[in-house]
Amino acid sequence: MSSAVSDKRLNLSAGLLSCAVALTLVVAKLWAFQQTGSLAIAATLADSAMDLMMSLAALAAIAYAAKPADDDHNFGHTSAEDLAALGQSLIILASSAVIGTAAVWRLWQGDPSLPENEGAGIAIVTLSIVLTLGLVVWQRRVAARTNNPVVKADSLHYLGDLIPNVGAILALWASSALGLAQVDSVVALGAALLLAFGALRIGKEAWDALMDRQADPEMIAGIAAIAHGFDGVHGFHDLKTRRAGSRVFVNLHIELDGDQSLHRAHAIGAALRRAILHTYPGADVLIHKDPVGVQKHPDDPSV
Repeated sequence: MSSAVSDKRLNLSAGLLSCAVALTLVVAKLWAFQQTGSLAIAATLADSAMDLMMSLAALAAIAYAAKPADDDHNFGHTSAEDLAALGQSLIILASSAVIGTAAVWRLWQGDPSLPENEGAGIAIVTLSIVLTLGLVVWQRRVAARTNNPVVKADSLHYLGDLIPNVGAILALWASSALGLAQVDSVVALGAALLLAFGALRIGKEAWDALMDRQADPEMIAGIAAIAHGFDGVHGFHDLKTRRAGSRVFVNLHIELDGDQSLHRAHAIGAALRRAILHTYPGADVLIHKDPVGVQKHPDDPSV
């Protein structure tokens, strides 16, 4: 089995496991919410429902983005990841608004009823933490092998889910042991704010990619460092980048000795491209070759 095929299967396994865990947690937390009536449980239920949607989208993105470029999509299909992420962020924002409003309303009422069957709720949330940790461990192993950014992002997202789950356990314990019913609403409000913050961050990243925002400054500086002083390259200009999903497209003009053969110029450009791809394997690199000292024609476009 080739390395590429093996990596694809590992990525798909991580996506399938993510969907299975999220679906299990949605069913379990729905039952727990019916048993307890806890808003903190409702917050983690909404978070798990969003996780399921994001995991399904991530799985689809892994499969769809892996498709090679074709006649209709010359630059590949990775922008599907950004479209999915933007839609998910809007849904997460709506859910956080509903949970936050319910929590504020209970706090405003001043004397909310205590959650019921706290033990069942704590057991379900504990199960959630155990399953989430197991999923994160597997995703980290897959990401270390394949370097897939979708798997990495999904792993970080699930790692962040542990915070509201721990908060839900504390809220249920405080309600049961100390009679502090307001803690449930406070934890739910905090979880809603965390959901909203995460949704805005995901949405901004997706929007930036759809608007062809340049790659991270560190990556741009890294590419410039590789090109600077590369054997046979006398200079470079017009380094441009843009992101589409998990892929970065790089355009670079390099300045070469105009008196050398075309074969030699091609070899230098190909070697530089390989060097960039070695450092940034997820990039799509296009290199244009200019003779040293060539002047731009006045009829050429400005961009």
